[in-house]
Amino acid sequence: MEAVIFVGLQASGKSSFYRERFFRTHLRINLDMLKTRHREKRLMEVCLETSLPFVIDNTNPSVANREPYIAAAKAKGYRIGCYYFQSKIEDCKRRNAVRPESERIPLPGILGTSSRLKIPSRGEGFDEIRFVRIDEAGGFVVEEWNDEVR
Repeated sequence: MEAVIFVGLQASGKSSFYRERFFRTHLRINLDMLKTRHREKRLMEVCLETSLPFVIDNTNPSVANREPYIAAAKAKGYRIGCYYFQSKIEDCKRRNAVRPESERIPLPGILGTSSRLKIPSRGEGFDEIRFVRIDEAGGFVVEEWNDEVR
């Protein structure tokens, strides 16, 4: 059983990465789609009750944002993975600008998330952390996490 938590600014590639890497194996839990914390919590509870692997596809900028997911999944014996998406504001702004208008995030939203963004650490309870960046060709590059370098 695996729970995966994405961490990164809006337009850093999280949802696209989910579709590419986890669509066939993990249920996607996304607050933008579910609209309320109550729905998000209920869907995660169903995953935990049925041992279904899932991905939390939100920005999850702070330790406090991530903690409830980690605690609930650990209590059910899940392995917890984290993917930290390179979150350079200029790159996110550029990708956001080419989204369909209805999916664009207002710049204050991206900047606000950036101001709250705390780099994840193993001390939070993650079994593994990986770093994700988008290369020149638009593909995802996933690297092992190294606390010393980050």
